[in-house]
Amino acid sequence: MTVSQTSSLSSTPDSSPGRERALTTVEKALAVNLDDSCYGTFAEIGAGQEVVRWFFQAGGAAGTISKSISAYDMTVSDVIYGDCDRYVSRQRLEAMLECEQALTIEQLTDERGSNTRFFTFADTVSARNYLGTNECHAWMGIRFQPAFGAKDDTIIIHARMRDDDNASQQEALGILGVNLIYGAFNYYHDPDQLIVSLLEGLSTDRIGIDMIDVHGPVFDHIDNRVLTLRLVEHGLTGAAMFGPDGSVVQPSEALRKRPLLVQRGRFRPITHVNMDLLESACDRFSQRPDVDEDNILPIMEMSLHNLMDDSQVCLEDFLSRAEVIATTGCTVMISDFQEYHRLAGYLSQYTDQPIGLAMGLAMLKELFEEKYYEDLEGGLLEGFGRLFRNQTQLLIYPIKQDGKIEHVDDVRLRTPLHSLFEYLCGSECIVPLEKVSHELLDIHSPNVLDLIGQGTSDWRDMVPSEVADKIIKHQLFGYAA
Repeated sequence: MTVSQTSSLSSTPDSSPGRERALTTVEKALAVNLDDSCYGTFAEIGAGQEVVRWFFQAGGAAGTISKSISAYDMTVSDVIYGDCDRYVSRQRLEAMLECEQALTIEQLTDERGSNTRFFTFADTVSARNYLGTNECHAWMGIRFQPAFGAKDDTIIIHARMRDDDNASQQEALGILGVNLIYGAFNYYHDPDQLIVSLLEGLSTDRIGIDMIDVHGPVFDHIDNRVLTLRLVEHGLTGAAMFGPDGSVVQPSEALRKRPLLVQRGRFRPITHVNMDLLESACDRFSQRPDVDEDNILPIMEMSLHNLMDDSQVCLEDFLSRAEVIATTGCTVMISDFQEYHRLAGYLSQYTDQPIGLAMGLAMLKELFEEKYYEDLEGGLLEGFGRLFRNQTQLLIYPIKQDGKIEHVDDVRLRTPLHSLFEYLCGSECIVPLEKVSHELLDIHSPNVLDLIGQGTSDWRDMVPSEVADKIIKHQLFGYAA
């Protein structure tokens, strides 16, 4: 079967005229098996060999599988792939892909390289143990040739398994792996379609995908930050992260055992106020006796809601914000959590260290608006219970209104909310920031954005110099020389 014929199997008509349905997992495995141009290795560690099993059961596997291996023993795994600190990790996955793909190409190119697209699929998995006490997740990837003799391209994902029992997790893992292999060969030219296809036959109740990274010649035009955003937009994960260099970051590895300092904002663009808020919050947060100052991870977080323009995410605007955030050296997080208590809950899954949420006084007042907690049975009290239950601290930056600077001590709420407010201040769940540059409080991002669009130079004094340089060099936010 030719490549073009394989592509034609990407969907099958259903019973409704004019509509198509996605292939089942067995049909996808069979389509790959019947494509005699695809041939490669399956290497799986943990949770059995659940992915390759689908290809064996579908029939015709001899046309697809050159080798299936499970180096389950740690010593054996180290001998084959080299030493590593953690066996369920990206490091181990990439070693597996590199080793097995090199062997496949070396051993089989002379015999069939002129008419074969070689690939290696690998995963390393921690499925639910007998006691149910472990983190259930998987690193999964495929290294493949999109055409005969082509250079390798690679897709790597990180998945979180949410089923309650080992057998169900194994089943979900197998389906996800088949989707990834099928998608790599059929949708590599359309990564957005690839992302959507990953959970076909599954649901987000069973599998979450919080990281995707693609690289290689066919993906040279792809910005992994956009794919990171797409994971959140399509509901595959609640949040996704990338570093200041644009590289995709897996949340649990980045957040693990670190104190977290998070500033939420629109960042259109970063101003001196944003940086002053971050610096003063870091200074105050590091004074906690249970915080290791050298281990604090500063995060600039953007809610997906704040990236929307008429219900659509504006990618150009998103990348402009990402570019200016990169100049700060901070990690970037995109989340689908409008409520702060949901954000804090997400972060606390990955760290047992304190969490600091840096915000302006105006946002603090909004947190005490009961309308934001109507979806919770316990209302505002339940929301605050969720927010503060994991050593979370709110670090509050003053605001300037009508020429007057307002601090935490100036807040007055209606009874009985003010009593709750005073209690949270007294227990240092809410703390004011003191080392603040009050002369910066007249700077507001919307005004800066307007000045950039007007083509004046006044805005340059309102943002850090490196941010100004980035905006000018890349003509961000409508800047025109």
